[in-house]
Amino acid sequence: MEDSLSRRVAVASGRELADTVIRNGNIVDVFNGEIIKEDVAIVDGYIAGIGSFEGHRIIDAKGSYISPGLIDGHVHVESSMVTPQEFAKVLLMHGVTTAISDPHEIANVSGIQGIQYMLDQSEDLPFDLFVMLPSCVPATKFEFAGAKLLMEDLLPFFHHPRVLGLAEVMNFPAVHGGEVEILKKLRKASSLGKKIDGHGAGLTANDLNVYMAAGIRTDHECTTAQEAKERLQKGMYVMIREGTVAKDLKNIIGVVNNMNSRRCLFVTDDKHLDDLLMEGSIDHNVKLAISSGIDPITAIQMATLNAAECFGLGDRGAIVPGYKADLLIVENLKEMKIKQVIKNGEEVVSDGIFKKILKPNPAKKADLSKTVVFNDICREDLTIPLAGEYANVIEVIPNSLMTRHQIVQVPANLQGHFQTSPTLDLMKIALIERHRLTGKIGLGIVKGLGLKAGAIASTVSHDSHNLIVCGENDDDILLASTQLKKMQGGLIVVKNGAILASLELPISGLMSPLSHTEVNEKLTNVNDALKKLGVTSEFNPFLTLSFLALPVIPELKLTVQGLFHVGKFHHLPVSCNQNPQNPNVQS
Repeated sequence: MEDSLSRRVAVASGRELADTVIRNGNIVDVFNGEIIKEDVAIVDGYIAGIGSFEGHRIIDAKGSYISPGLIDGHVHVESSMVTPQEFAKVLLMHGVTTAISDPHEIANVSGIQGIQYMLDQSEDLPFDLFVMLPSCVPATKFEFAGAKLLMEDLLPFFHHPRVLGLAEVMNFPAVHGGEVEILKKLRKASSLGKKIDGHGAGLTANDLNVYMAAGIRTDHECTTAQEAKERLQKGMYVMIREGTVAKDLKNIIGVVNNMNSRRCLFVTDDKHLDDLLMEGSIDHNVKLAISSGIDPITAIQMATLNAAECFGLGDRGAIVPGYKADLLIVENLKEMKIKQVIKNGEEVVSDGIFKKILKPNPAKKADLSKTVVFNDICREDLTIPLAGEYANVIEVIPNSLMTRHQIVQVPANLQGHFQTSPTLDLMKIALIERHRLTGKIGLGIVKGLGLKAGAIASTVSHDSHNLIVCGENDDDILLASTQLKKMQGGLIVVKNGAILASLELPISGLMSPLSHTEVNEKLTNVNDALKKLGVTSEFNPFLTLSFLALPVIPELKLTVQGLFHVGKFHHLPVSCNQNPQNPNVQS
């Protein structure tokens, strides 16, 4: 049998029939921004030619558009709460044929075993999952994660064929201060010709100088058009994010123009399974961009060629000879209604139905269970003493990873301890260390999460993924926490001493071994149960809660050591002796 290269050349020259020819389609030319009416010849999973061809199999596009397969430039698979195999099925149904993943969620819990698990479980799929190695495990020196990854731990992975580089560098103070360990990682990635992703939440234009000087070339944390423009001015790729919590696209898409669009791409970052199924993935980003005034071909270019070039993937992102046959047949570009998805020359999705049968991955599975360990806790462990009437409070910003630091007049009980208030939307929040039996519990007050009763808890809390719980009363908080320990991870909703709904996530406390349909059914039950706690549908409280523990995104967050001010980069007490006339004070 001839080798693949010989066959491609033979088909391109017309000496042999193609495996498949797609006819009567309008090809999206992402290089010229035009539509081409030609055949697409495919052999051995690659495009052999664009023109007039004959093949063993003919696909009639019937006047539809043919687009390159979409690419998600930055995603945490773990946020979908399903395994890589199930994740691939879901994304393929939305036209995403390639994703660049950062497994730092599972790495923060299970270290190098977690990274290896993600690589092993994404082998031999009709989907390409590339990996950027977690750069900051733990995220900061103040974190208590399940692992600590040094340069020596990451080095063997750099030689894996699907490892593209170093993932989001989120510890800006370490880079700014020239700390030895982070510079070792940056230096090694650069010396191997690998890519380095940034994480520029709240960074100034001057701060960006530090990132660019360090070889960091991307950022997905832009929340305003001005921030996006500053990063483009510095020569960065801007990753335009639209996830479940962080919905930044409409705020920054206005910065995209004919001169800079080639430096912009789309990412989801963190997106829950139910949102992926109902709303979509990068296809949703494309539709939003088009509805915001971006030319459809430009939007597709951003979701395909731009992402491929950003990560040096020279074999995809366009419909041209020699590139992978990762294609979408789309009825209408503006609505991105996908009829068929072709991956490596094979039809994998037709009219929304996944056509392939994926067998369980035989790769050796690491033991990533039993990761939720902490000593029994009691009501006294949840007490928040107040020295006065005021407290430092975390205020939620709906649909944002950022929070506000507010100084609020808060209620107290007769013993002088904080008393929750549904009327004022002031709830108790706790972060319980669940990796190393340290016994540490960080306590705080959160405003704006929307709970009126009961408690919710999760072992998904970025980035160290300790157990985070928020509630209106201590009894429900204790029940939720104790039950999650028994479940070895997951999400839970409780009220008046009863468990209303739960989703078990026994793989590092982050993912379920169940199918995506089973997980979605349980997740639906969890979301329905939230309504009984008085939660509205304005934003996702579980995903919002999970980011309240991330001490690298402004402004006030919670660690297992207590409240943490990101801008000042130090901890704060809950109780605050503040002058009531201060403009930050709310009552």
